[in-house]
Amino acid sequence: MKTQLALNSEIYSSVELIDGQAPDWVEIIPPGPMVVGRDGRRWLFDELAADLVQSSFVARAIDLPIDWEHATQRRASVGLESPASGWIKGFETRDGGLWAKVEWTPRGALQIESREYRFLSPVFDYETDSTRIVRMVSAALTNIPNFLLTALNQEQQEQPVKPSPELLKLLGLPENATAEQVFAASTARLQGQALNTEQQPGLDRFVPRADYNALEARAQNAEQALATHKKGEHDKAVDELITSATQAGKITPATVDYHRAMCQDETGLQRLREFVAAAPVVADASGLGAQPNPKTATALNSEEQAVCQQLGIDPVEFAKSKQSEG
Repeated sequence: MKTQLALNSEIYSSVELIDGQAPDWVEIIPPGPMVVGRDGRRWLFDELAADLVQSSFVARAIDLPIDWEHATQRRASVGLESPASGWIKGFETRDGGLWAKVEWTPRGALQIESREYRFLSPVFDYETDSTRIVRMVSAALTNIPNFLLTALNQEQQEQPVKPSPELLKLLGLPENATAEQVFAASTARLQGQALNTEQQPGLDRFVPRADYNALEARAQNAEQALATHKKGEHDKAVDELITSATQAGKITPATVDYHRAMCQDETGLQRLREFVAAAPVVADASGLGAQPNPKTATALNSEEQAVCQQLGIDPVEFAKSKQSEG
């Protein structure tokens, strides 16, 4: 569906006071199904159009502005202020026409009640093929309806600015394009650029999949290298402690594998440190590779040495008693 913006089409309605007060409901589109502007252009406002206007307003979920002299289209587009005289809060179809529920600003209500402004002019989107009105954009308070221009509903003294050939070429428009066509093409182009910007992921939030995979692999390799390094340091500490304890006679060569198995983690290693620090000498402190004492080491097996250690018995005396029993 291709649509075009009717920039404040030459439809307008009078704002009638109710008991001297600005009305809560105002007519925006006169009864259809064919709505004729003062320049002779015609738009279709039927039941489908009413439904489309209502659904688009509900989907947008924000109030629509009523400004002065179409400032939203004329002034805001060039960075100037375009304050609201009121806000459209909802729509209702009455006898084939469109009415809007309005919440006026204090200044807007005062100017209506003092008759400074008497007419209301709508801005809407319509289908280019069927001319069916599909979406309300805004409305404006105005006093002098324009009989010639199709863009605005008020008298415009200054001459319209002719678009440059470069702009027309950029927008893909012919040299005789109207201001309304230029505005519609510019709006569509800006909306397309905004959509593309939203669809393109920013590098501050997303990275290409290949880069992510590479970073993930590097992180995993770093973690594995760190784990390997920590295990190497742990095994080295275990070896040094067992070697030192064996040389000091705190543990026997027969129990080295047992103690090593108990040191699989840092907690086990700490327990072995505490055990070695408190354990008595149970073997010849001659160092690794030293010949065992023929009177003790060769006479006691590992179980007997463990018993001596647990009961605090001198292995030498135990061996002597064993020899005497033998």
